[in-house]
Amino acid sequence: MEPRRQDRSADRPSPPTGSATARCVVLGPYLRNPEPRSAGATAPGHEADTRSPEARLDEATGLARAIDLDVVESGIVLLGAVRPSTYLGKGKVEEIAGLVKSTEASLVVMDCALSPVQQRNLEKAWNAKVVDRTGLILEIFGRRAATREGTLQVELAHLTYQKSRLVRSWTHLERQRGGFGFLGGPGETQLETDRRIIQDRIRRIEHDLDTVKRTRALHRTSRKRVPYPIVALVGYTNAGKSTLFNRLTRSGVLATDMLFATLDPTLRAVDLPDGPRVILSDTVGFVSDLPTMLVAAFRATLEEVIEADLILHVRDVSHGDTQAQSKDVDTVLAELGIPPEDPRLLEVWNKIDNVSAEERERLENLASRRPPEKRPQLVSATTGQGLDALIRDISERVAKTRVPLTVTLDAADGAGFGWLHRHGDVLETSTSEDGVTTVQLRVHPSREGQVRAKFGDRVQGTETP
Repeated sequence: MEPRRQDRSADRPSPPTGSATARCVVLGPYLRNPEPRSAGATAPGHEADTRSPEARLDEATGLARAIDLDVVESGIVLLGAVRPSTYLGKGKVEEIAGLVKSTEASLVVMDCALSPVQQRNLEKAWNAKVVDRTGLILEIFGRRAATREGTLQVELAHLTYQKSRLVRSWTHLERQRGGFGFLGGPGETQLETDRRIIQDRIRRIEHDLDTVKRTRALHRTSRKRVPYPIVALVGYTNAGKSTLFNRLTRSGVLATDMLFATLDPTLRAVDLPDGPRVILSDTVGFVSDLPTMLVAAFRATLEEVIEADLILHVRDVSHGDTQAQSKDVDTVLAELGIPPEDPRLLEVWNKIDNVSAEERERLENLASRRPPEKRPQLVSATTGQGLDALIRDISERVAKTRVPLTVTLDAADGAGFGWLHRHGDVLETSTSEDGVTTVQLRVHPSREGQVRAKFGDRVQGTETP
């Protein structure tokens, strides 16, 4: 194993949120020559990103520290092939057993996907709890969930994960419980009972989440009645989404240098400089190899992104693996039905205050060579650099999703003015000497027919096809 010396202050919340919960060792078992991963492939150890092993281990260490684990040692284990029984070779298993004993670690984090058999065998060999990448991310999400919806979603993902972990590790799972009466059958094993209990709980949670999904659909429907454009923030975890959200909304959402600091979605209304109001949505951050059950469990939350009028893909351009992180976000968005060529996507290159002047010039040149509709905005959510240009871009893109109309009203028609303000974005009003007021506004395409039906020939504008 190749040891890695880590800065133990990195990826910790500031100020600290609590004391360390356990001493752990973080291992990065990576293939020396990983095969390219095709779309949809999930074979463990066959990662398809361009990250270096060191960068991947740093991220795994950050994930462990995000839940206050005391990382006493971390290291890279390069593999020629994955062993079906223990993932690692016999010699490495014995070497790491000595390391775990000498460091008095009670937990080993493996930055890979382990099968139930591999996890059980490693726990026996090391006499310590073993958690793979999926289990670690699930644990983080469990700690972060603050609302009932988030708790249900995390519990569903946990149960789906644990259901496959019910193996005959202990003898009591093989004992049978007797049936009713003298003619009853041998009954079900404890293993089958546990599986049935988990499956029953999964059904109940799915039913509760269906209720959540319907409630969110009602909220979206009510917002469409206004309707305000929805601008959703997405991106890799720790890319600075919550900091940017706070800058744009002047709110106090938790924003700290820590992976998955934000889990539950937050929505705030923002008045753009030229008048229209938008709803800004801060969502959970993505990560490489995000567990499939988490994407499925959080689909109700992520539907805020699916329904958004504009999607801001926030990237940390100061990170050495920003390209690989961008591809991971694109993969998750594609699973949600949002391809990279979706016209609603706007890249926001964040943390430009953390790059050198030469690198910033290179990024500006790179951005300028892209087509106008795909041109990213360079910003610093911390210092505020570039935010004015970003807001102008948001305003222009939101305007393109609305129909411009001009309505003439009598100056005394207060009810008409109120109706227009409730159903559209009023940009400008002017009153002539003869008492006729002209109102310029933008409305959602679904509202244009209602405006024309209510005000008739007093409406001017281009008919939508």
